[in-house]
Amino acid sequence: MERVDFLIVGGGMAGASAAYELAAHGSVIVLERESQPGYHSTGRSAALYTQTYGHPVVRALTVASWDFYTNPPQGFSEHPLLTPRGVLLIGRADQTAALDRDFTEGRRLTPTVERLDRAQTLERAPFLNADYVAGAVWEPAAMDMDVHAIHGGYLRGLKAHGGRLVTDAGVTALERRDGLWIATTPAGVFAAPVLVNAAGAWADALAGMAGVSPVGLVPKRRTAITFDPVFADPADTAGLAGWPMTIDVDEQFYMKPESGRLLLSPADETPVEPCDVQPEEMDIAVAIDRMEQAVRFSVRRITHKWAGLRSFVADKVMVVGYDESADGFFWLAGQGGYGIQTAPAMGRTAAALATGRGLPPEVAALGVRVEDLAPARLRRP
Repeated sequence: MERVDFLIVGGGMAGASAAYELAAHGSVIVLERESQPGYHSTGRSAALYTQTYGHPVVRALTVASWDFYTNPPQGFSEHPLLTPRGVLLIGRADQTAALDRDFTEGRRLTPTVERLDRAQTLERAPFLNADYVAGAVWEPAAMDMDVHAIHGGYLRGLKAHGGRLVTDAGVTALERRDGLWIATTPAGVFAAPVLVNAAGAWADALAGMAGVSPVGLVPKRRTAITFDPVFADPADTAGLAGWPMTIDVDEQFYMKPESGRLLLSPADETPVEPCDVQPEEMDIAVAIDRMEQAVRFSVRRITHKWAGLRSFVADKVMVVGYDESADGFFWLAGQGGYGIQTAPAMGRTAAALATGRGLPPEVAALGVRVEDLAPARLRRP
């Protein structure tokens, strides 16, 4: 049995960022059930950093991650972690109230957000159908994220600090004995006084193995495709690589450039059991239909299709903190679609709370409270 100070179950972005930060405070092992970390969610992300997306707590954690992403530690990555993209939240005339709402909310933490009329929107995105769009909210500071570089940087940093990632190590049994959590896996038996539950869609299942009450985590399928847009005039594809990410204000679809093509999703959130989720043809058809109403191009051929898991609790805020009923059982779950853009702040927050230091000052300064993240909030009557 190998003993460490912190045992983290899950090698995706949540577990990797927490492990990176915790390695400064003790010995760390990360257990990953797959042969490679980040397989189910981290590696299937739309990879966008946007400060206007999600619950106010999520947006605060995203803002608190900006400094790390724009000025990472020496040696973290050989390439920039963020590159300019910009985001347009578009709406029809009947969605004007939603645009106004999102503009007001977005400005609270991100003053560079702008409200655009139809003409301004079409200037930013001439590929849109002028008869469809009535206006938009423009977030110029939104960025593409290099997910591979970010995830790899965290895992390399963990190793540099003496930590270890163990793959093909799905937990088959879990018990608390003599002040330790003992995890049995195909790769061996591991023990630590603190167990960090970063198991993604499997977080409630892991809690059940530990005899801990679930937090109501619901894995949801998110579908995506890539394709080459077809215009009546092929010249209209010029500059595709620089197009902004474009999102329906009610999140009925979104699209963004991806490796010379366009990535499209219906922004579906279909509840599923934890699994290696696959795309459904109906979701793909819905995405194409919604998008083609809004744009001047069409889809002739899909080049790639896939689906990923986004796991949420009821209020769509992450669950971070010790379980009130189980010594040493620490939740780091429910990242939903926000886990990568918030990873630096979430990693620091998880490490600070797990070591009893309270919230990082830069996170608390943005109005986040411990109780906003604690698992206890989800069990109140």
